[in-house]
Amino acid sequence: MTLTNPRPGAAGAHRGARRSGTGPAVAVLVLVALAALIPFLGPSPALRGTGEAPAPGTGGIALLRTVLFAALAIPVGELFVKRLLRSVPDAPPAVPRSWSTAANTVGFAAALGLASVVATGNLIPESLAAVDVGGLYDSRDGKLALLEVNAFLLAALCAASGRPGTQAWPLTAIIVAEALRAHPKTEYTPLLGSGLTLIHLTCASLWVGGLLYALRTMRAWRDSEAGGVLLGLYARVAAVLLAAITATGVFSSLRRMPPGTALEQLTDTAYGRVLLAKVVLMAGVAALALWARVRLARAADPLSARGPAWAEASLLALVVAVSGLLTALPVPIRW
Repeated sequence: MTLTNPRPGAAGAHRGARRSGTGPAVAVLVLVALAALIPFLGPSPALRGTGEAPAPGTGGIALLRTVLFAALAIPVGELFVKRLLRSVPDAPPAVPRSWSTAANTVGFAAALGLASVVATGNLIPESLAAVDVGGLYDSRDGKLALLEVNAFLLAALCAASGRPGTQAWPLTAIIVAEALRAHPKTEYTPLLGSGLTLIHLTCASLWVGGLLYALRTMRAWRDSEAGGVLLGLYARVAAVLLAAITATGVFSSLRRMPPGTALEQLTDTAYGRVLLAKVVLMAGVAALALWARVRLARAADPLSARGPAWAEASLLALVVAVSGLLTALPVPIRW
């Protein structure tokens, strides 16, 4: 007689293999997060001793931008992974509940808050009477802020409709608006900067939001082998996304901190310090991503890659927060 059920010892070995990836992954997560703790606390520690004056409301603006970036990544990632699901053979029918409508609604609120800042001359409004809504139409930043508000609202409506895939269009408009906003016409080669930011933000949203939804889908599928297949499909694209994020990030940094002054500005400016913290965090993310991919390819149980992958997703949340702070700090002087 042939036994068709797995042996208890084998099953226990698989469970042990899955648990073994969690502890070390969490340890790496904590250690790398501590390396970036001081700049992450806000603009004040980063600005201390640099001689730079913080802009009014820097902390609030950083928080709003963090929320906006996170709200953008969630629906973009869901659309991305849902396309990958079509390539997973024998995929279980269960899928996690979409967070797109809620994320776009939160993004709408964050964009509205940022638009009110623009409407008061880049100051935190003390009352509704101080917000000049009509004045938004008179400036480039104001029009871009209004575009993001309307696009998030439209994306939320599309996500709640019977055709959630249509939210891809307003989400694209938000990414384009952010790329243009980050590089005003007075900047050195603004078109090049906007192009780099466009690629960087698109790839980052796909990576962060896609990993979150892929892991949520694997949890919904429980111990199905299709979960390992899905994570493998995501990993192939994520490798390209990481390369694009790294390349555009390096070029964007060198545009603002030329090679001759980069090392000095990394320690002597608030922007450089937070950028350095982001680099440290991204190094940790890359290490966890590599660890998850190695487990996915070589481990007896590919689903043991979930531990490092969840740690990677947690660390990416810190990267999003640091990115939000980075956009609110004064840009270094191009010496």
